[in-house]
Amino acid sequence: MLNKLKRFDWSIVLLLLIFMGISTLLIYSATVSVPKYTNLNLHIRNIQFYILGLALFFLISFVDYRKVMKLSWYIYGVGILLLLGLFKWGVKLEGAVGWYQLPFFNFQPAEVMKFALILIIAWYLKQRNGEPLRLVQDVFPISILVFVPFVLVLMQPDLGNAVIYLVIMLGMLWIGNIRLSHVLIGLTIVTVVASVSLFFYKQYHEEIEDYLKAQNKGHWVQRIDTFLYPEEVDDDKSFHLNRAKIAIGSGRLLGDGYLQGDSIHNNLVPVAYTDTIFAVVAEEFGFVGGATLLMLLFTFLYRMILIALQSEDLRGAYIVIGIVSMYVFQIFQNIGMWFGLLPVTGITLPFISYGGTSLLINMISIAIVMSVRLHQEEEEEEELPALG
Repeated sequence: MLNKLKRFDWSIVLLLLIFMGISTLLIYSATVSVPKYTNLNLHIRNIQFYILGLALFFLISFVDYRKVMKLSWYIYGVGILLLLGLFKWGVKLEGAVGWYQLPFFNFQPAEVMKFALILIIAWYLKQRNGEPLRLVQDVFPISILVFVPFVLVLMQPDLGNAVIYLVIMLGMLWIGNIRLSHVLIGLTIVTVVASVSLFFYKQYHEEIEDYLKAQNKGHWVQRIDTFLYPEEVDDDKSFHLNRAKIAIGSGRLLGDGYLQGDSIHNNLVPVAYTDTIFAVVAEEFGFVGGATLLMLLFTFLYRMILIALQSEDLRGAYIVIGIVSMYVFQIFQNIGMWFGLLPVTGITLPFISYGGTSLLINMISIAIVMSVRLHQEEEEEEELPALG
């Protein structure tokens, strides 16, 4: 135990504590002037989730990640069952039926599925031991494993988390030694599908919009139009993006000061405590505050990448890279969409936005990263048979 504590990457722990402080302050600022959130004390609940998450982090860090990987098929199966259960017992929040309503918080299975996919893909990749991946025997089965939860989450509808599943798969396939020819095939297919989809979207825009509205997915059209045709959409469709841009721009270099943001405290920016939390940073702390937060986040990623590079076990490296891929995309997507660089989705900023399930799964994921670091010098116990 003492030797493991010595090998702990305490810089990651320090960064988690810094994120807890930043997140709590920003959530308080984003909700203190909004009547419907004031009595919920979301900033206090955020601290409670962080304390629970840190406890899980320290406990799971001392569990050999290779033992967790042996459960990867079971964890994946439970994740699929949880997603299927939403069709009967799920509750609708923020436009998607993606949560179970529990006594103390709302539980989102889509977050659990991220962790499950990272484990199951790492298990699959390890079977090749670093050899180039085969298209039929390796790439296709992994794609099917990802496609099933992708469709289930897309049906909620939760486009943001569904896309994250694809990003996790792509990042892990790349580090898993996918052949360049297979990458070119994939890029060709994506380019053709994207081009054809864009053509039909333009040609049959009204029909597509009517259909999606009938399926309670009308907000998809608004988000796509705001991204593709920002000059043509009316103010109602682009309200969220425009208000976020105004808040970010008004912060200038040093910001308006903590609790002094006009847009935030006049309740002009929707869901500022979750999806749009970067607007709180930019308006109240300016460019310097936003840049500092990004520096902290990428320092966090850098420490994880070092653990992957130092890992002598491919399974450990695959897991860490899967987690890093997930965070890189979430950070780029969450911040980029408020600058108009990417379509607006419901993707939150890791460790900063409010979200109980998301934070706890993130803490468990970082615990597995730390486990990779702590258990490099230990011999693996006798392999138990895995499913599949």
